Amino acid sequence: MSLIMEEKRVKGSFKGLLPLVGFLILYILSGLVSGKFDSMPLLVGMTIAGMIAFALPPAEGEIKLNFQQKFMKFCKGGGEPNLIMMVVIFIMAGAFQGVASKMNAVSAVTNLGLSILPQNMILPGIFVIGCILSFAMGTSMGTVAALMPVAVDVATKTGVNPALMAGIVVGGAMFGDNNSFISASAIAAVQSQAVEMKDKFKLNLICYAPAIVINIVLLTLYPIKHVSLTTNYDFNPVNLIPYALVIILSLIGLNVLPVMIVGVISGIVIGVFHGDFGWISSMQYINEGMSGMQEMAIIAIFVGGVVEMMKYLGGIQWLIDKLSKNTKTKHGAELSIGLLIILLCVATTNNTIAIVAVGPMAVTIGKKFNLSRTRVATILSMFATHVQGLIPYAGQLLVSGAMAKVSPVAVIPWVWYCYLTLIMSLLFIFVNFPKNKEEHDGYDDFDQLVEETN
Repeated sequence: MSLIMEEKRVKGSFKGLLPLVGFLILYILSGLVSGKFDSMPLLVGMTIAGMIAFALPPAEGEIKLNFQQKFMKFCKGGGEPNLIMMVVIFIMAGAFQGVASKMNAVSAVTNLGLSILPQNMILPGIFVIGCILSFAMGTSMGTVAALMPVAVDVATKTGVNPALMAGIVVGGAMFGDNNSFISASAIAAVQSQAVEMKDKFKLNLICYAPAIVINIVLLTLYPIKHVSLTTNYDFNPVNLIPYALVIILSLIGLNVLPVMIVGVISGIVIGVFHGDFGWISSMQYINEGMSGMQEMAIIAIFVGGVVEMMKYLGGIQWLIDKLSKNTKTKHGAELSIGLLIILLCVATTNNTIAIVAVGPMAVTIGKKFNLSRTRVATILSMFATHVQGLIPYAGQLLVSGAMAKVSPVAVIPWVWYCYLTLIMSLLFIFVNFPKNKEEHDGYDDFDQLVEETN
């Protein structure tokens, strides 16, 4: 209640959004000038946004703070318990990915799919393998890197347009980016709204089931030459155990941190038993996996600090006021959250950071319009992933295009899955399909839930 009263007391101001606006302008200009939209590191961009925030006066109704007080407010936002929990989960997910890749779990998933794949279902089969692989790995970039060489080989043998094969792989990769229990974007979505991963997953899967089926049917009907995959795709079923444990334990509702720990330990035991690494050297691979998530974790902390400063400057309240002025229904409120996510994804090409930034705004919108927290978490995750698969300068299309030796722009028309999921996301909002059974799943008890979670 005190939070809501504070937001009403503070007058919104557009200047409070200048840190974000300045970051977006610098990020986009650096991309246009250099020709590469990843030329400005996100951490540097967020540091500049923080500097802009420190230089601006507070919103009307806020007490003027000195530099030390502003710094403490920034640290308060970056150290928010729910955000730090998210960071810890990021690091543990990285540890699991590091171990799983070294004990051949990734290749086991890929070879399992290829070994049972019917020859007349090669295109939909590649898509399904991409879905399974990304769901198990929790990373779209890792899925693209692992599966594209196989897809390129299939394209050469069948005469299929390489851009189509790239689009199929990217579509499968984005499935796991949205639905995987260890995906950074999915973790960010559920943590920001204090909901259970399994609840978001169930809602997400029901919503996207038609898109998955339609995509498989379309790929089945696409004409290709007969191909014979003569390569022997051997795999050890035991190497699938870590992924199986993570999926099963997550589905039964075990907290994500114990799930990650079980996954890491099982991966180490199997890897040592098979001779992939020793007990001591396994620590190195855990560290490598964690290191891969460190930058994301630090950026998330900086984003939390900048968002807290934007609240102090009145930017968040201004944005909510403008959205509220033109939004009268729950459907409109949910759509506004989706559009905010799209804007941040297009600007930053990083859907996890977009979710971290929009998450607090989504909480405020959810409180105002009495939205379902599970639905909001689902919307954050859905809009952040299908748009990511359609941005030509995002990593997924850049890597897949490079490996297929085609332009990333040429891949966009063939990412059918992302177009279908975009349609389903809009139906999710306007038709309310599927309906969320948790009618009490609102924001009245949000602060208490966050405290209990932490």
